[in-house]
Amino acid sequence: MLDELRSIVGPEHVRTDIDTIRENSTDATKICRPADVIVFPANAAEVAAIVRLSNRLGIPVVSRGGGVGYAGGAIPLKGGIVISLRRMNRILEIDPIDLVAVLEPGVITDDLQKAVESKGLFYPPDPASLKQSSIGGNVAHNAGGPRAFKYGVTRQYLLGLEVVLPTGEIVQTGGRVVKNSTGYDLTDLMCGAEGTLGIITRLTLRLIPKPEAAATIMALFGTAREAAAAATRLIAARIIPSKLELMDGQSLAAIRQYIKDEDIQTACTLPESAGALLLIEVDGSEPTVQSSLAEVRAVVIASGAEVREAENADDLWAIRRYMSPAVGRLRPNKINEDIVVPRSRVADYLDAMEALQRESGLPIVCFGHVGDGNLHVNLLIDAADPVELQKSEGVKRRIFELAVEMGGTISGEHGIGFMKSEFLPLALAPDTIAAMKRIKLAMDPNNIMNPGKIFP
Repeated sequence: MLDELRSIVGPEHVRTDIDTIRENSTDATKICRPADVIVFPANAAEVAAIVRLSNRLGIPVVSRGGGVGYAGGAIPLKGGIVISLRRMNRILEIDPIDLVAVLEPGVITDDLQKAVESKGLFYPPDPASLKQSSIGGNVAHNAGGPRAFKYGVTRQYLLGLEVVLPTGEIVQTGGRVVKNSTGYDLTDLMCGAEGTLGIITRLTLRLIPKPEAAATIMALFGTAREAAAAATRLIAARIIPSKLELMDGQSLAAIRQYIKDEDIQTACTLPESAGALLLIEVDGSEPTVQSSLAEVRAVVIASGAEVREAENADDLWAIRRYMSPAVGRLRPNKINEDIVVPRSRVADYLDAMEALQRESGLPIVCFGHVGDGNLHVNLLIDAADPVELQKSEGVKRRIFELAVEMGGTISGEHGIGFMKSEFLPLALAPDTIAAMKRIKLAMDPNNIMNPGKIFP
């Protein structure tokens, strides 16, 4: 097998050394299941040749972008071949008339955004990992981010794909037009499939004009419920911010301690009285931004907020960037889940998490995209304690059950991978799961492509 792989991509692009195997066999979960070999193809023809070899020999194959997922989607559970797409990282075209970008899957999200914005255009999806995540991985998980409330998620900007199917064919789906009702929508099918139905080798994305201006305010509240209620009032007032982020009291306490311990000089302080906050960004033309900002300010102040503003919005958003390292220091292990509930149930869900924390004795820290109901629920544990580890399994199930009971679901942007696969029946009916499995069987009859993912 190794000799055939070397003949396809060249000997220098076939790696079996321990360091490369380890680096490309894990993700943000820190779980590692080693692949047998890591291959770095340069184009679709090489990817297709690798997949045909895998299909012929019955060897599992997993495609990989930035490797920053939280659901284990890029971990090779059954060994085999990992196809790293990092060499396929070219932006091929940015068209200001058709308003599209054509690119390869290994392009980093932040690099794409900078490239299109330099031409006065805008690609809105902005996952927190945008400086590490690849566009191909964003499509595989239908990534979102803070701007999803106003602008939508990756699916809304995906027009066409070039995909290598599990049996090795290279197919084109969609195109570079916004309207397309020609046959089954295979483009949409691939979006969110987590690499189980094909390997993306080229993408065509829709762009929009770049907003002229943006401004941010921070609104501090006594409780997370008050913050969630203020977010609801903004929506009821028909104010649609470009970003609407919530952080709970434990998040803020962790960030205060982090800033102190790291001796970070910041232009924005968090008073001890703040039990939650909203970060609110509005964008558009300069007059629109100023009028929207005034409306936002009026609503949150009427909701009991203390408002903070800064000349440089980065000073406010820095608080959000401190979140992950600050919370990660609280306990030895952080289980990061992302659930979605209807906007109207966000406050209820936050109350339920507080109750679950009291009942279990395990810290549960919540923050996220309150505008679209996508909350990141961080369960903090010491996995070396077998009693605590066992207890965490029941708590994790309850985190998902409560989301579903409130009319939501178990993932908004992280996907299912294998970390959430046992909980899939909570969100989907048996006949729905069976229909998905039939699609998987039809397209991947030998089950070589990212096996063990999504389905329990």
